[in-house]
Amino acid sequence: MSSQVEISGYDPQWAEEYMREQRKIVEALRDVCVGIEHIGSTSVPNLGAKPIIDIMVGVEELASLQSEHREDALLSLQSEHRERLQGIQYEYVHKPDFPERAFFRRGEWGAGTHHLHIYKYKGEHWENHLLFRDYLKAHPDSLRAYDTLKKDLAYQFKYDRAAYTEAKGPFIRQVVERAKLERYRQGQMNS
Repeated sequence: MSSQVEISGYDPQWAEEYMREQRKIVEALRDVCVGIEHIGSTSVPNLGAKPIIDIMVGVEELASLQSEHREDALLSLQSEHRERLQGIQYEYVHKPDFPERAFFRRGEWGAGTHHLHIYKYKGEHWENHLLFRDYLKAHPDSLRAYDTLKKDLAYQFKYDRAAYTEAKGPFIRQVVERAKLERYRQGQMNS
C-alpha cells in the first residue's frame, strides 16, 4: 500500500481505461445515472497526474440516493446501487466532510486505481469539475502552470496526500473562476 504522492507523465491509456469503466458504471447505475464524465488530471491530455482515473456520475436527485438512516452514512447509495458497484469492485468510502457527493474507490486504500464521484447532475460541483477540466484543455499556459504546480507540490508533500490536495485548492478555484468569467463573456457575446 503506497500513500506517496507520485506524478506520472500523461498516458493516453488513461482515456481508454475510462471508456472501459464508463460502460460498467453506466450499466451498474443504469436507473439513476444521467451523466458520466472523465474528470481530474488523467482526463487532460499532456497533464501529469497521479495515475488514478477519476470518474464523475451525475444523478437527478442526490437526496433520493441518501440512506434513510443518515447516521449510518451520509449520502450512501441505496443498497442495490452499492451492491452493483461493489460487484464491479467499487467500494463505498464514507466521506462526511463532503456531503455533496457519494464517493467510491477501486483498489486498496492509499493505492486506489479509480475514484468514482457521484454528484447532482449539473449542480455546482458537477459544473466546476467540467469547467476546470475544459479550461485546462483550452488554455495551454494554465495547463503548464498546473502541471508544474502539481510536480512541485508532489515533491513538497511526497508523504502527505491530504496536504498535497489542499495546496492545489487555490489554483483550482482561480481557474474555475476564470472559466466562469470566460463562459459569461461568451454568453454575452452570443446574446
